[in-house]
Order: sequence, then structure tokens, then C-alpha cells
Amino acid sequence: MELDGVLKSWAVPKGPPIEPGIKRLAVQVEDHPLSYYGFEGTIPEGGYGAGEVEVWDKGFYILEVREPRKYHVLLKGRKLKGDYRLINFKDKNWLMYKVADDQG
Repeated sequence: MELDGVLKSWAVPKGPPIEPGIKRLAVQVEDHPLSYYGFEGTIPEGGYGAGEVEVWDKGFYILEVREPRKYHVLLKGRKLKGDYRLINFKDKNWLMYKVADDQG
């Protein structure tokens, strides 16, 4: 998610929820420079984030609420569409859930 000149990123081990009512752990990872946008490939073993990197979805979003520990976003991606929440509950651990489907 591009914000303040960087890419905000979360690892969602079980994948992002695609239906309302499903809550998933989202672990915030370091911000990435905008030049990383679209990067796919292999990060060598021993490097930060080692392993395969793929772009899972692309699109845009509307940020409705931004607070230090809370984001409300309307996602308009190819795969993820709808009204989502990211709520920080401890350190880098966030809760991600879908409130409603995309209305347009």
C-alpha cells in the first residue's frame, strides 16, 4: 500500500480474507521504497525476506481512516475488492478483516 512515499507491507500467513467476517493475522514488515513496486523474483537465502516474491494483486485503494493503529481502506484490486480494516493489536501484529464487498 503506497503511503507517505513508501510501500507499507504486511505478511498475511493464511492469505487475506476475501469474505466479510473472516479475520486474519497480518504481520507488518519493513516499509519498502517505491522502486520495489512490481518486484518479483528470488531473494537469496540469508537476505531479509529470503524466498520467492510475487505480486499477488494490483489495483488502487481509497484511505478512509488513518490513525496510528488503524486503517480503513476501500480496496479496488483485481482480486481484493471491498471495505477492509487493519487494526494494530500488539507490536507488528495487526488484524485484517473485510467489512463489506465492493459496491461499485
